[in-house]
Amino acid sequence: MTIRAYATVVADVPTLRKVLVVEDQQELAELVQLHLKDLNCEVSLAFDGPSGLAQIRAHDFDLVILDLMLPGIDGLEICRRLRAGPRYVPVLMLTAKTSEVDRVVGLEVGADDYVTKPFSIIELVARVKAIFRRGDALAQAEAAPRSGAIRAGELSIDPERREAAISERPVELTAKEFDLLLHFARSPGRVFTRSQLLDSIWGYSHSGYEHTVNSHINRLRSKIERDPANPRYILTVWSVGYKFNDALERQAR
Repeated sequence: MTIRAYATVVADVPTLRKVLVVEDQQELAELVQLHLKDLNCEVSLAFDGPSGLAQIRAHDFDLVILDLMLPGIDGLEICRRLRAGPRYVPVLMLTAKTSEVDRVVGLEVGADDYVTKPFSIIELVARVKAIFRRGDALAQAEAAPRSGAIRAGELSIDPERREAAISERPVELTAKEFDLLLHFARSPGRVFTRSQLLDSIWGYSHSGYEHTVNSHINRLRSKIERDPANPRYILTVWSVGYKFNDALERQAR
């Protein structure tokens, strides 16, 4: 890639972002720091799990780039603790592990994306930008005029409060589960492929990551469906994807 082409990749991210890189290979951490400065990022570094977790608790970051294998506390445990907290911080995981199991575990504990070492710095920059774009889109959606709560059958969804309930009983959803549910409910009857859902909810479309859509939908069904094996709300369209049941009695308020 030419210098001009690389400049085009990074030139359209003007907003100052605070990023934490938790990586025990100091040279790699500093290389990532150097290139993220081209994205107008203020980058802090940590070289082990405990110090990374301490920085996360002490500061508000717009993104955490997190190595899976760290001294003291590994990246999976740090991600779990992040997701148990009140504020959602995007996580991009870095790891030398390449098996599908490792990728699935990283994504299912709450990572927003996953890059396997050795990686291209251009790919890393593109993934970071995708996460930022997704965050900006969600922020714009939250700032837009509210369309009101959605009701479909026994299910109610309040986009403003980011709450869902079945028969007035609150349903505890993760941030991604709620985003998925709202995305479906706003377009009843429309069939979404896994790639479309990845792009809309996670901010990227990448072959090999469709399994994370399946696992999130399975967990979502387990929380909102009376019989997850025979779902009423989120239906499977075989060989295509998923859709929200448009045959349900529905009202917006």
